[in-house]
Amino acid sequence: MTSMRMHIRDPIHGAIEVTPDEQALIDSPQYQRLRNVKQLGFAELAFPGATHTRYSHGLGAMAQGTRLFEQLAPGLDLAAPDLARLRQILRLAVLFHDLGHAPLSHATERIMPPASALAVPEWTRAGKRIKQDRQADHEDYTLKLILDSGLAAEIEERMEPFGIKPAHVAALVCGQPPPGENPFLSKGRDLLPLLRQLVSGELDADRMDYLQRDSFFTGVNYGKFDVDWIVQNLASIEREGKVHLALQRRAVFAFEDFLLSRYHMFLGVYLHHASVGYETLLQKFCETSQGEYALPADIDEYLQHDDVALLAALRKSTNPWARRVVRRQGFRLLVERGPNDRGLGNGDEAQDRRDLDAQCKTLDDEGIDAFVTSSRGVLSTYGKDATLWVITPNGEVPIAQYTELYERYAEAAALVRLYVVPERADEARRILDIKR
Repeated sequence: MTSMRMHIRDPIHGAIEVTPDEQALIDSPQYQRLRNVKQLGFAELAFPGATHTRYSHGLGAMAQGTRLFEQLAPGLDLAAPDLARLRQILRLAVLFHDLGHAPLSHATERIMPPASALAVPEWTRAGKRIKQDRQADHEDYTLKLILDSGLAAEIEERMEPFGIKPAHVAALVCGQPPPGENPFLSKGRDLLPLLRQLVSGELDADRMDYLQRDSFFTGVNYGKFDVDWIVQNLASIEREGKVHLALQRRAVFAFEDFLLSRYHMFLGVYLHHASVGYETLLQKFCETSQGEYALPADIDEYLQHDDVALLAALRKSTNPWARRVVRRQGFRLLVERGPNDRGLGNGDEAQDRRDLDAQCKTLDDEGIDAFVTSSRGVLSTYGKDATLWVITPNGEVPIAQYTELYERYAEAAALVRLYVVPERADEARRILDIKR
């Protein structure tokens, strides 16, 4: 390996430094596919600037993850070889965490093959409740690309001086220890929990990058938070030989703001009615096109499937749902019920769904095409598992016990919507007696 490094200019993190060996992995077809997979799917229909990709997000997340690790490293007292090795594993895991994402949106995950067809090693799902006949998801494809593709051979060759194997990178993506000797042991301590948290956890590099990036490219302010203060107050604690992520109590207010930023981005951007409406059209295309477009189990063939390939398939199709997506003839939002309509934490999502389903049936009886969607914005999926500790003068406390934020936002913010074919929107309003 040489010591020469290159820099990639990024609007969020500035100049991101990469080594020649990392550059070779970035140049692999497995990672380059992400240049043509937009980070926010259909969001650009509502936010014209949101054309950024999972390619740039992966690089940004790697830069953010490195910053988190380097903040924590002095307190970990690692031997130099362990320091370099664990830093490198983390960088690769964060860089590759989105490799398997399907084209355009999560809607296309519905046409993924059975998970068994990918033959991802069992150890990657150990300890997780999963159905034997389940459908594959994007994480299955991510793990397959890391463990069993041309990228795996490239990692093996490029990272040999560090003693890093593809399974070590996959372990941080899936959160399970790899077979054989534990590569995350240092001075008798297991750092897997800590490193996994930096990839996917309460304060992970993934969310810390995409909130800043998505806020920047959509032009909204919801995703901004005090990243510097959070990073400066990160620490680690040891519990029964395992090292976990911790935060100094003086930064908890900044952490709460970080959580709320994500929550508000869900309500304002990720679950925007335009994105949800077009994802539903795409989903209906997948359900009604009799396999006209399908995602293959063969991992090399999968590399040919990106936003460009899917849009090309939609353009060729005579399926009415495909034609609507291509021609940007989305259904029009007619009714929306959200947390502000119900009162925070006191709403009845099920009743809202029944009400809108009834209205949808009324329109259907009149021969007017309509559909109902349910979307959920969750404050956090990690807090109640106490994956983050708060350091106080009286000892360490799980974050969910330290802040009332989790209790206050315990219920997901549910958005239930009724969409109608635009050509008959005015007629639908009159039938349902809906004011503009």
